[in-house]
Amino acid sequence: MTALLQVENLVTDIGGARVVDGVSFAIAAGETYALLGESGCGKSMTALSLMRLLPDGGRIASGAIRLQDTDLRALPEQAMRRVRGGRMAMIFQEPMLALNPVIRTGDQIAEALALHRGLRGQDAWEAARGLLDAVGVSDPLRRLDSYPFELSGGLRQRMMIAMALAGEPELLIADEPTTALDVTIQAQVLDVLRQLKTRQNMGMLLITHDLGVVAENADRVGVMYAGELLEEGSRADFYATPQHPYSRMLFQALPRTGDRARLTTIPGQVPKLTDALHGCRFAPRCPYATERCRVESPGWQIMAGQRVRCHFAGQLPEPLASRAGVTANAHHADTPAAPIDTGAHASAVREAEPDLLRVENLKVHFPLRRGFIQRTVGHVRAVDDVSLTIAAGQTLALVGESGCGKTTVGKALLRLVQPTAGQIQINAVTMTQTNLTSLRRQAQMVFQDPFSSLNPRMRVADILLEGMDALQVGEPAQRREAVSRLLQQVGLPDDAGGRYPHAFSGGQRQRIAIARALAVSPRLVICDEPTSALDVSVQAQILNLLKDLQSGLGLTYLFITHNLAVVEYLAHHVAVMYLGRIVESGPADRVLHAPRHPYTQALMAAVPRIDAPAVSTTRLAGDQPSPLNPPAGCHFHPRCPHVHAVCREQYPEVTMAGAGHSVRCHWVAQQT
Repeated sequence: MTALLQVENLVTDIGGARVVDGVSFAIAAGETYALLGESGCGKSMTALSLMRLLPDGGRIASGAIRLQDTDLRALPEQAMRRVRGGRMAMIFQEPMLALNPVIRTGDQIAEALALHRGLRGQDAWEAARGLLDAVGVSDPLRRLDSYPFELSGGLRQRMMIAMALAGEPELLIADEPTTALDVTIQAQVLDVLRQLKTRQNMGMLLITHDLGVVAENADRVGVMYAGELLEEGSRADFYATPQHPYSRMLFQALPRTGDRARLTTIPGQVPKLTDALHGCRFAPRCPYATERCRVESPGWQIMAGQRVRCHFAGQLPEPLASRAGVTANAHHADTPAAPIDTGAHASAVREAEPDLLRVENLKVHFPLRRGFIQRTVGHVRAVDDVSLTIAAGQTLALVGESGCGKTTVGKALLRLVQPTAGQIQINAVTMTQTNLTSLRRQAQMVFQDPFSSLNPRMRVADILLEGMDALQVGEPAQRREAVSRLLQQVGLPDDAGGRYPHAFSGGQRQRIAIARALAVSPRLVICDEPTSALDVSVQAQILNLLKDLQSGLGLTYLFITHNLAVVEYLAHHVAVMYLGRIVESGPADRVLHAPRHPYTQALMAAVPRIDAPAVSTTRLAGDQPSPLNPPAGCHFHPRCPHVHAVCREQYPEVTMAGAGHSVRCHWVAQQT
């Protein structure tokens, strides 16, 4: 097969750091090559090197990049500009940063059409409309006249894809194209990319750390670590028998269907590329490493049709070996020094306890004001009559698409936003303005982005002390002692208290955020997407930590997420939210394995799975309606495959689909 793109021994330096070191691979026309690995491995820098879009101080030190017969390194910058967007295009990870916020999306697409296809005026506008049709954007004329901030995340990503396709490229580079998207929107975007690749016979370089996305979309896979490729092979061979210890440990770190056993974690973190690296770069984290691994860099070996860089390729015991995970966990630098008691007695006591949290008819409506006197012209119904309960020591997962009101529920429980109506009880005490301070000691929140939620000008010890000082927890001397205990409890070194948040990795910062929540000894912890921005290996560390803390301290969790694999691993009960209301709730095994509401079924169908590479045809069409003007009747009916006349007129009542399993759906009610 003739290579569309050929990369040979690519070396890229940035400020003395060799971020890409001797990388070689090829992509054929119509083929998807997935570059897989943790953050900091050099995946995005490889893509930017191909496009010659390196940041200041970056340079391609050596190697060859050929697009068919064109040597891209030899092209002058003016000629390279015609290649970018014309023959080779890139979809960036964050569309809101890649799109110009003050220029209409139609004009931005038209600019690409004028540059690469010479189209202007009405011809460019018609071509832009055709591109939006091709990527599945409804009402394209209105979308072309919109600014990026007026569009949802899924629509912005589709606009980026349309712009990338404007020059009819031969090669498309997709850098984490679905990382920030909900599972349903992710499925739609990936469907679009697959269809376009087949229709136009494009080559595609897919950069991701999501093994499920790779399983459903890649033809071949390359695993990258610390600037080097460690393993390469076909998708089928790679998923059947990963050969490198790093690849195997990535698989073991994934939550698996029906398995709640402790997840395998990878000790340590990706090395800094500014450091002098010797031998195998994965050796400091590898449970099989020997002295040879630390001093001698392994060469390529061919194993079962795959290329792998490992001294012990083909000799490793038990693929996906459980004892590899035990070894890794035993030497994990981030594991708490003192294991937390997970005895059966504590679990039995908690099961007998009553509901810790009870929420009844919660509403949060934000007024929409316009005009000189800011007259209220409507309300955004972010949360619209939500009721839920969580038993002490249990985890309730609140799932749904972005914009459905999940985070607003979490903030309303702590009065970080003011509820419009409803009652909130914690430990049988109704929350009011007068007892808010005392109840906040019992409920704390872990936010989605730890870097934004931690004060960058405060040391970690001061961050942990802040909440204890504000709520007068213990005496000052006791608080200082508590800081050291908290750091140990979340698996951070004792000297972490004297450092600032920027000195830590993403996973360590999330541990600091968890420690801050635990500082006032709460009984309820609200976790708002705490693992959504983390690599699979770091996600496993945080999930293990949350489970340990729940077992040892009897914590109760409200876990807000759209990652259903995480829900299955951590949650006891699930509530599915859509447009401000809960449409299905019940025990986790019933809701996830036998979902009844069409929305829940669509969520489950959209999850990429490593054990089922065949792509599901059950996809949720369209975007979630605006909570400013929700549809009449059942809010889900514009997207529902089972819609009837009654769905458009009347909101459904609760239907019981089993013990503790409730659904709001006319279709389900007719079947029951």
